[in-house]
Amino acid sequence: MAISDHELIQAWKEVLTLSKLEPGQTVTVLTSAATHPQTLSTALTAAAMLGAVVNRLDLQPVNGEKALSRDSLAYLGTTPLTGNKAAIAALKASDLVLDLMTLLFSPEQHEILAAGTKILLAVEPPEVLARMVPTLADRARVLRATAKIEKAKTMRVVSAAGTELTCPMGEFPAIAEYGFCDTPGRWDHWPSGFALTWPNEKQTQGTIVIDRGDILLPMKRYVAEPITITVKDGFAQSITGGVDAELLAEYMESFKDPEAYAISHIGWGLQPRASWTTLALYDREATIGMDARAFEGNFLFSLGPNNEAGGSRSTTCHIDIPLRKCTVSLDGEEVVRVGKVLDQGQE
Repeated sequence: MAISDHELIQAWKEVLTLSKLEPGQTVTVLTSAATHPQTLSTALTAAAMLGAVVNRLDLQPVNGEKALSRDSLAYLGTTPLTGNKAAIAALKASDLVLDLMTLLFSPEQHEILAAGTKILLAVEPPEVLARMVPTLADRARVLRATAKIEKAKTMRVVSAAGTELTCPMGEFPAIAEYGFCDTPGRWDHWPSGFALTWPNEKQTQGTIVIDRGDILLPMKRYVAEPITITVKDGFAQSITGGVDAELLAEYMESFKDPEAYAISHIGWGLQPRASWTTLALYDREATIGMDARAFEGNFLFSLGPNNEAGGSRSTTCHIDIPLRKCTVSLDGEEVVRVGKVLDQGQE
């Protein structure tokens, strides 16, 4: 359902205030061909109302001839900033970048963040943004989960469907995504709400069963029949099942990159305002599936790159798969039990 400009401006003002935007600071809104016009106009208005110096930087899209989908996460090669020194300089000189384009998994993004610039990604439909305006309570809950991940050495995931996965941890940092940028050099994504990390390289072992109703992204598809992934030494060694398994396997094979099969980030959803059902209600090209990634109690795992965490894997293939009804344990302590988050409200 459509949302009014007034409500979306108010949502932007809340997020920008949480992101500690101050009068006189510079905000650059990064856009491209797929940027939603209402999201753009309301972002510009809200930032100006809060006293910011507001710029818009519009860049040409890339990789369209290489990707098999219009989804901005379907191909992670070069970005519109690759080799664009003038654009990078403008973003590094900004206090806050509002990314309405999707600048992810790129060395240019790391360079901009290293300069102290904050980057907030916001590319979901306006009504989804408004439904999941982040709060300080979201931040507190995600940070509690992140603190648990930071202390743990092993994540174990099991399910009645047959998942039995063991992920040694500690080589990579824990990441908190709660929907706003409140410290210099921080990246976040509105909407979001989950805690994650990357397992130690080449150490994850076990079996993942993607059950009926679990979701394949970027396909934005609910699985109709189980898919079994055998994981050995940190890589998916086999993908078996019916048509859904063939779809996943052949899509990944199209990238012709062995690194695509590596276990990437692992974690769980913590956003109670996100819904598992949303993908059934939207056209596939209208959303990148943040409801699916963030809904409370999912176990979200990924295949592909780890360069966002400082690793060396920069494959163009990135698969996100949220699973329902899993039990997630950290060093033997359950943090999610059969899809229900166990959150005692304590560090």
